[in-house]
Amino acid sequence: MNKSPTKKRSLVFFMVPHFTLLPFAGAIETLRIANRMLGYQAYEWRLASVDGEKVFSSSGIAMDADTSLADERRFLSGENRPSMVIVCSGIYVEEFRNKSVNAWLREVYNRGAAIGSLCTGAHVLAQAGLLNGKRCAIHWENLPGFAEHFPQADVYADLYEVDGNIYTCAGGTASLDMMLNLIGEDFGEGLVNRVCEQHLTDRVRSPHDRQRLPLRARLGVQNSKVLQIIELMENNLAEPLSLLEIADGAGLSRRQIERLFRQEMGRSPARYYLEIRLDRARHLLVQSSMPVVEVAVACGFVSASHFSKCYRELYNRSPQQERAERKQTMSNNRTGVVV
Repeated sequence: MNKSPTKKRSLVFFMVPHFTLLPFAGAIETLRIANRMLGYQAYEWRLASVDGEKVFSSSGIAMDADTSLADERRFLSGENRPSMVIVCSGIYVEEFRNKSVNAWLREVYNRGAAIGSLCTGAHVLAQAGLLNGKRCAIHWENLPGFAEHFPQADVYADLYEVDGNIYTCAGGTASLDMMLNLIGEDFGEGLVNRVCEQHLTDRVRSPHDRQRLPLRARLGVQNSKVLQIIELMENNLAEPLSLLEIADGAGLSRRQIERLFRQEMGRSPARYYLEIRLDRARHLLVQSSMPVVEVAVACGFVSASHFSKCYRELYNRSPQQERAERKQTMSNNRTGVVV
């Protein structure tokens, strides 16, 4: 790749309502620092929204847009055509449906420009049909709903993924890593190291580094056998394993597993398994429009009635109430009601 001092890249950051500020700012600041280290504007960017008006982030802070979707569609055939478009989103991304945006993203991609996403932006790219058969990354909290809604996408709980001309990242500080990867492609490792020094970042993380803390740190559990069993459970939510199958996989007896879970987790293994299945169900209820019965099946329940009974016992509300409360929260956010 040409790494001459005159190399430039033009980016459009497309803001979806309730986008997350941290990955948005992290991406832009990384590019700004790269420009400063290079001594010229190698990376230029502008902010776009559907109507060209300001967009409120999930924190309530609004960002002014430079262009509208109509402007960007006109620019595709002129000198202002971007070399990369990055979709920035956050919470409630499942409610963002815009056929014009989908068509624009497809046209951008078909004209040879790179397409990217921050945080939950992969959802928008998938809606546009750009992630069919592609590796992609999305925030771990949104991964269950995304995987159910877009089975044709090859989604991973990685920091970021680059598949051809499509760049996706999980959000948070992972946007720094994805931008550093882009800078490395354009200008090499030397510039990446200088940007890291300015960022006070001690290393460039691999795209396949985990998003979440390891189980040991996340749960505060040190027993390796308990961690092994929990990992088995988390990998088998749709079709739960029997305690005998878990015992065989861990090389322990059922009685040993029962005793270990009582000591380390304060509950039986069956109860813990149920709770993590219900936790996944809760994510699906608030992140997707899947019917309750399909959510139940996806989380290993044989009937919707049994699922609803277990859900109410743990969360003190039914799955239907959970979904209704989320819709009310979203409605309040749209009308500016503070909740």
